[in-house]
Amino acid sequence: MHIPDGVLPTTISLGGYVTAGVVAWFSLRKISRQENPREGIPKASLLTAAFLVTSWIHIPIPPASVHLILNGLLGVVLGYYAFPAILIGLFFQAVMFQHGGLTTLGVNATVIGVPALLAFYLFRLRNILGRESRVLTGLFGFLAGGGGLALAAVAAFFILVTTIPAHLDVEAERASIYALTLAHIPVMILEGVFTAVVAVFLQRVKPELLEG
Repeated sequence: MHIPDGVLPTTISLGGYVTAGVVAWFSLRKISRQENPREGIPKASLLTAAFLVTSWIHIPIPPASVHLILNGLLGVVLGYYAFPAILIGLFFQAVMFQHGGLTTLGVNATVIGVPALLAFYLFRLRNILGRESRVLTGLFGFLAGGGGLALAAVAAFFILVTTIPAHLDVEAERASIYALTLAHIPVMILEGVFTAVVAVFLQRVKPELLEG
């Protein structure tokens, strides 16, 4: 899911920084319009740290090894704070652990962060059908958690499969990208269930922590 340095063409990497900049501006603008913008910073800091750490929990799914992302959970709990939190987490992952890359930071932030915002909007749909219902909270939590990762995997797939360098074995590279994308399906289910459990728990003990 984290695209490393040296894989993408320069134009795609620059385009990633443009899209990440636009989405970061949009998110910060939304946050600044909240009644108390600083109120969400401790929660965002905590989940940024969780995002940083969970990327090291690898799950072997032959022939690949995948790791947790939790971008859907960040969208459900952080709302508009999710994109800045993911951007900061990706930066530290690249600098401290060489996980991802600095040239691909914008692309990775877009691929993982935009689905987090979409998961936030998806989770807010429960308000139409019944905000107090734990069943609906669990259902939309599952859809947001699994959907956030699914959208990120699909976005990464299209970027990678359309930018395979001509000097490589295109068919072999394409087969590897297919296998890596399919390996994320069990993780989507796992993150969907985890997000649903967290959402239902927060609704029961501290519902104000849920955005939307």
